[in-house]
Amino acid sequence: HHWPPRRNEPAAAAMMLTKGLQKALSVAGRNKISLAVGAGVLGGSLIGSAKASDDAIPPPAYSWSHKGAFSSFDAASMRRGYEVYRQVCSTCHAMNFLCYRNLVGTTHTKEHAEMLAGSIEVKDGPNDEGEMFDRPGKLFDRFPAPYPNEEAARAANGGAYPPDLSMIVKARPHGEDYVFALLTGYKESPAGVQLRPGLHYNPYFSGGAISMEAPLKEFGQVEWQDGTPPTVTQMAKDVSTFFALASGPETDDRKKAGVKWITALLAATALAGYWKRFKWMPIKTRKIEYRSY
Repeated sequence: HHWPPRRNEPAAAAMMLTKGLQKALSVAGRNKISLAVGAGVLGGSLIGSAKASDDAIPPPAYSWSHKGAFSSFDAASMRRGYEVYRQVCSTCHAMNFLCYRNLVGTTHTKEHAEMLAGSIEVKDGPNDEGEMFDRPGKLFDRFPAPYPNEEAARAANGGAYPPDLSMIVKARPHGEDYVFALLTGYKESPAGVQLRPGLHYNPYFSGGAISMEAPLKEFGQVEWQDGTPPTVTQMAKDVSTFFALASGPETDDRKKAGVKWITALLAATALAGYWKRFKWMPIKTRKIEYRSY
């Protein structure tokens, strides 16, 4: 018997793949819209799967009163937020980039800020005898740090280093939404999740395990002079607003300058348009005739 010659299988497979690719491209050319929609759905699913692999829950988007283009920070909320930081957060976290003078005109009057600064002691010197001495704080002094250095902070917190809160809103994704969700998001660890001793479960923190216990725990933890009920959510909202101010103290000034500049540019645009129309209208509407005499 004479068997038929065997085909070159790799070459045949390549030929079939080429024909299939050409057919797919021709179909895609006739259905460009469907191809674009399919590519968008595929890209969205890939992006969604990438986000689903994150190790923390993204915080909800809250409606902050200072987020609008024509809105400003709530002075009363910032003042209450400073008290939350001073009475609760400052025991572990520093704000090394803020001075007491930054409170003047934003959260406190000058007299009140001077009183707050005078309540601390600052090591200064040397004096005429070459010795260091303690003096009451002044407006140009920075907020006192709870620990002298990073090693002391880690030793007092089980190896964890409490971050500086001066720029925490800008340093974390989602800004004040993240801060508020973190402060109010402490929960019991779900079934199957084992935490090492000294860690606490918070789904908004990276990895879900945070060494800081819930700083805001109960009603009345902070005393406010304006009579606002100090609930946990209210304290978290106010301190998040204060941290937003600390991270961007020039925000309100930028908004004011932006409104002025936009108004001036709109007025200049209107005047330029009117001048252009008034100047060029006779030229654009004139009629030119050539006559032979």
